[in-house]
Amino acid sequence: MSRRLTMASTALKSIIENPMANNIRESANRIWLAGLGAFARTQEESEKLFQSLVTEGEKVEQQARQNAEARIEEARGKVVEFRGKANQQFDRLEELFQERVARVLNRLGVPTQDDIQELTKRVEALNESILALKVESPASTLNRHHP
Repeated sequence: MSRRLTMASTALKSIIENPMANNIRESANRIWLAGLGAFARTQEESEKLFQSLVTEGEKVEQQARQNAEARIEEARGKVVEFRGKANQQFDRLEELFQERVARVLNRLGVPTQDDIQELTKRVEALNESILALKVESPASTLNRHHP
């Protein structure tokens, strides 16, 4: 058994002292360190990337809001424009209706408001003339009844 132990110890010693084994150990250590460096950089870069994505997301959100607000304002403008045009059309329709009704009433001999106002002025003028005649000659009125 001691011979086996000696052989194993010798084999292990030759592996440890072997320059190729040292190269492999160094390479393995460098690979390990490169992995640690990659991990550290990934953490660092991922934080930067995350912040960059957040900033970009904020910009996109702001642009989307501005676009939405612009579209809403555009739609409001079109609604106001449409409402104005609709009101103009209704006003014109009402005007045409009134003109046609006035023509029909005129054909039927129904006086217009202007006709009634003119007649009212003429009646008022006649009333004033009658009152003026009464005031002018009260004696002539008495003489007519008493000869």
